[in-house]
Amino acid sequence: MSSYVLGFQDIDRRDILLVGGKGANLGELIKIDGIHVPVGFCISTEAFKRILGETPSITELLDQLAVLKVEDRDRIGELSREIRRAIEGSAIPQDIVEEITGHLSRLNETAAYAVRSSATAEDLPSASFAGQQDTYLNVIGPAAILHHVRKCWASLFTERAVVYRIQNRFDHRKVHLAVVIQQMVFPQVSGIMFTADPVTASRKVVSIDASFGLGEALVSGLVNADTYKVCNGKVIRKKIAAKKVAITASQGGGVEKEEITPARQLRRALTNDQVLQLERLGRQIEAHYRHPRTSNGVWLMARFGLSRAGPSQLCSQSRKQTIKRIASMSRSVINK
Repeated sequence: MSSYVLGFQDIDRRDILLVGGKGANLGELIKIDGIHVPVGFCISTEAFKRILGETPSITELLDQLAVLKVEDRDRIGELSREIRRAIEGSAIPQDIVEEITGHLSRLNETAAYAVRSSATAEDLPSASFAGQQDTYLNVIGPAAILHHVRKCWASLFTERAVVYRIQNRFDHRKVHLAVVIQQMVFPQVSGIMFTADPVTASRKVVSIDASFGLGEALVSGLVNADTYKVCNGKVIRKKIAAKKVAITASQGGGVEKEEITPARQLRRALTNDQVLQLERLGRQIEAHYRHPRTSNGVWLMARFGLSRAGPSQLCSQSRKQTIKRIASMSRSVINK
């Protein structure tokens, strides 16, 4: 088995150092009965480390970055840009290219894929690195996928990500990046589900935020989402928001912002039956992992899609009143 490209069936939650947080959790999700995860694979951190090792200029730049403090914003920005340019301009070794394109040809190289960063320092109980690195949706064709793989690698060194690591005392050299390549799901509704309430920290209440279209509109703050609170199979509270925009797939690749008609803005994103089904699925995942989860939910054609089951922050941070929304999601569909 290659150390550079791994199918979801070959990994599980123990493999964070090899495939990052999202990759490891996708590998774990497919092991839960009744859950179908769309096809895909991970480009491991070994490929990322090889790219850095074969680009000598990056070593020198990392040496300079290592001695900086949060206050050195100008220099951080300058070095971060140089590292990103070096990574994006590097050539992916031919043997890794062949493994990636080989996996795509065995799946469906003409299909649309999500290309998602999966860092080794994300989904941690003590720190939330979610959303620090880039995600690209509706990417079509091997050349475009390889291009966006490099962009994901480079996103480990955005100024925002670098500053966050400095603030949390993470060594830049010890945080590595895998990339998840997964066939797209195009939902009518998507959202985030917490199996412990992010406001009250109650483990008895499931909280679901849902909106129309792809989840990026919600997690990036472009839209106010509906909120549903569920306890023991009963919807105990709901707040229906005016959902004015949605992010949808563009024909030929990429995504676009779509205005929602006024007549549709105040329609419920989820029915009560759908909310209760999500609660059951969330509890099923929680039982498998044995602690509360945050999951991204997608309702599509009589199916729920769940993405990114990452450890919930609230129960380890002393009844924290807010939880950072998950900004990068790996599509996983759960059969109805």
